[in-house]
Amino acid sequence: METEIELKFFVSAEFSSHLLRKIAQAKILQQSSKRLGNIYFDTPEQILRQHDIGLRVRRIDDVYIQTLKTAGRVVAGLHQRPEYNAELNGPQPDLSLHPADAWPAHFEIAAISEQIAPLFSTDFERQQWLVAMPDGSQIELAFDQGEVRAGDRSEPICEVELELKSGQTDALFTLARELCDVGGIRLGNLSKAARGYRLAADYAGDAVKPLSYVPLHADASAEQTLMISLEHALEQWHYHEQIYVERQELAALTQISQAISLIRQTLVVFGSMIPRRASAQLRQELSWLEGELDWLEEAGALDRWLAEKGHALKKLNARKALVKQLKERQEELPEPDDVLRLLHSSRYCNLLLNLSSWLLSRGWQPFLDEKARERLAASAKAFADSALAKAWEELGDAFGAQRALSRADYLDQQPRLLRNLVGGLCFASLYDAERRDVFRSPWLDVLQGMEDLRQLEPIRVLQPEFEEEDDRKQIDKWLHRKEDSLLHAMDQSRQIGLAQQPYWP
Repeated sequence: METEIELKFFVSAEFSSHLLRKIAQAKILQQSSKRLGNIYFDTPEQILRQHDIGLRVRRIDDVYIQTLKTAGRVVAGLHQRPEYNAELNGPQPDLSLHPADAWPAHFEIAAISEQIAPLFSTDFERQQWLVAMPDGSQIELAFDQGEVRAGDRSEPICEVELELKSGQTDALFTLARELCDVGGIRLGNLSKAARGYRLAADYAGDAVKPLSYVPLHADASAEQTLMISLEHALEQWHYHEQIYVERQELAALTQISQAISLIRQTLVVFGSMIPRRASAQLRQELSWLEGELDWLEEAGALDRWLAEKGHALKKLNARKALVKQLKERQEELPEPDDVLRLLHSSRYCNLLLNLSSWLLSRGWQPFLDEKARERLAASAKAFADSALAKAWEELGDAFGAQRALSRADYLDQQPRLLRNLVGGLCFASLYDAERRDVFRSPWLDVLQGMEDLRQLEPIRVLQPEFEEEDDRKQIDKWLHRKEDSLLHAMDQSRQIGLAQQPYWP
């Protein structure tokens, strides 16, 4: 058995000229070019896929190699998967060639062998170089161009893969940074096999999904909580990046923004143990990306008011004029092509590479003193109790029951509430689900009210610009009615929230 450690990238066909320039500057130990034909197999029920297993037979000239890849780990494009290889006499797979412990427990190999059949194929030209890195590491760089095909459906393949053959994982990231210095390259979590399965199923793409609780086990250490939280956020980020590239859905970008919030808040939560200088560059670049996406809230508001030709504004006499101005503002926001350029930019790619490298190498460790190391090794539960108590005490002061909060007051506190709720995702799995959800529910309602208040802002900004006084008065009255209703609901939720018993001991 071998364990692949790879970085995968989706690139354009034009990227090849940049790649060849980089190759010319590198120390090349070997190079080759070959045509690879691959057939992937599974049962009609796709039992292998259900267990995150890939089975393929690859033909290289007259040699057939069967490869079994089992469940592994993917962090921001870095793939780590156990791999088993065996030589065949022909294209028909033989599952008995792999060791028994390669398969999940109670897997009926003989029965599955009788059911497997070809599902899809990948055929591509592979240009390959073995690169010697300055630290002595060796990395196999492959550039693949071809197609994945299932029946009469096909998709192009244009990918770069970096596989660590010997040496340090850091070298993999070093070479990746050199390749992405001009952009036009995007980290990829979807393998050729995953794309083939989707094509075989005529799958239209994944659905947008909200950011969920970080999956922790009860005896997790504080450091494990940090790592799992960051991996969880990166998975959410990368999952929705792929959706946006495929369908340009605004909701997918919003989820990327929330994943970034989870990363930033995780770093804040663990700031009492990990010095800020350990993550200074990462936080700077995350702040840059948040700035690049700071138009999303306005875009969502404009989408809401312009839906169905401005149906939500039907009670306003100036509806047509308002819709026209809202459309003009919408046209000023970034276009999907602008976002796609961002997602393929060098700076964006480097940010993801640096996050992944920092996480995998535990880049905070060199900055820790002995006390911090002991605290990180200790139970996450005790740390979570303390962190949650402190955070919600600060929130209680900001949202005190006796305080009369105006629209401006609520909007000023939105970032604080969002940080607390997102931070709570890190530790949520350590607590009783019912008590936790009951406690969070009214505060989620308050946060939704804040977002609804912000959605009124595009109309509030335009209201003074109307020439007719009657139009200005009507819009102002409409705004105040909406605002008063939201403030009343938020005040009620706030009082309920303040009266709740904490779910942490």
